[in-house]
Amino acid sequence: MQIDSSFTFVLFGGTGDLSMRKILPALFEAHRAGGMLADSGKIVAVARHASDRADYIRWVNEHVKSHVSKNGVDETAWASFLARIEFINIDLSKAEDFVQLREVIEGLPGIRVFYLATGPSLFVPICRALASVGLNENARIVLEKPLGYDLKSSNAINDAVGEIFTEEQIYRIDHYLGKEPVQNLLALRFGNALFEPLWRREWVESIQITIAEELGVEARGDFYDNTGALRDMVQNHLLQLLSIVAMEPPHSMDSDSVRDEKLRVLRALKPIDPRDIGKVAVRGQYHSGVIRGNAVPAYATEPGVKPDSSTETFVALKVEIENWRWAGVPFFLRTGKRLADRVAEIVVNFRAVPHSALGASALRAGANRLVIRLQPNETIRLYCLAKQPGEGMNLASVHLDLAFDQFFREGQMEAYQRLLLDVINGRLALFVRRDEQEAAWRWVEPILNEWKASIKPPKPYASGTWGPAASSAMLAQHGTCWLEEEN
Repeated sequence: MQIDSSFTFVLFGGTGDLSMRKILPALFEAHRAGGMLADSGKIVAVARHASDRADYIRWVNEHVKSHVSKNGVDETAWASFLARIEFINIDLSKAEDFVQLREVIEGLPGIRVFYLATGPSLFVPICRALASVGLNENARIVLEKPLGYDLKSSNAINDAVGEIFTEEQIYRIDHYLGKEPVQNLLALRFGNALFEPLWRREWVESIQITIAEELGVEARGDFYDNTGALRDMVQNHLLQLLSIVAMEPPHSMDSDSVRDEKLRVLRALKPIDPRDIGKVAVRGQYHSGVIRGNAVPAYATEPGVKPDSSTETFVALKVEIENWRWAGVPFFLRTGKRLADRVAEIVVNFRAVPHSALGASALRAGANRLVIRLQPNETIRLYCLAKQPGEGMNLASVHLDLAFDQFFREGQMEAYQRLLLDVINGRLALFVRRDEQEAAWRWVEPILNEWKASIKPPKPYASGTWGPAASSAMLAQHGTCWLEEEN
């Protein structure tokens, strides 16, 4: 992935957690790899928690190094990376301070990328301040989630930003779309005649998409208590993964062709009748428990969380897509905190053979399935049945692995690294278009509103488990179960 032109990467929130853990490590890995970042490219960090460049570099040395290469840091590459970094201390709430920013970057070459690693309340003020000093031309703006609290607030932010930047300049980032297995899912489906004919209602029994975390809300209690799992994970990450799994083959892999097909999926989601939410949606909240031998507290006792909070930390949904390819196929979405394991995966359960001369094992659910693991290890595994060695026709489940680190010698690219390079290169396919975002909010809002009005609290679940029992019961009604329950 070669970048031919130079760039100026302006990082707002330059001392924030996201910048330290993800953005700067991703830029360093691209720099270290050689040939990915133009030699003349510059990084300009904007923050208030450092006084000058020397102070900021000390901060980066202290907080970023531990998040870069697992095999240690090449000090020569690290020193040359730090040489790319400039720093400016300005007050983001004061538009007049942006004159200083213009003075710093106006002499730097190439496309300007403004990455807003800040709270969403600062998105519009920053964009307006950039426009006030003429920095919205020859520029791209990257917006982190959450982009709004509901459809109305999301539209308000998009309207305001859209007055300053064109849609082609706006990159709404969802890092799950940059993960290697998600890209390989597209290759698997659209590059192989083997899978595409099977990728439909006639051959697929159900699909599960799970994003589970062992961690609780950590130091984000105040933010999370006003957000919840439905807004934080379902409206963006899970619905984006669903649209990738279910989309029709695009005309090409250009940005609008891919996003047009994703949008069609989001618009085909069956609206959830508020009267049916209890049947197709489960919300839960973690209580105290034990994870890997360590006692962890209940959500309601976490710092920043209201003691009587009804915010959900777990969501499970049954989703249907009303089109010819997927009619009648249930999609089960699940996400939660303080669960039994940290895992993100997509499970495609194919239908059993219609008749088996080989015994009942060939007719069992899940005999044939595809598991796309996004984290912690990125793999794609195809399960099928084979004869066990020995006497008789006894079948056993076997699997074929696509383990990327074994098949490809070159190292895998982290999601943020890929997405940041795409921003600099002007590739929009892996970023969320406004109409996609609106369609996702429109589908989620009835659930949000019903839960807000409900007097029933979230269902409790012990930390270190897989969530409320109602989640498993919902799948049992359809004759299936979550993958870990079968194993």
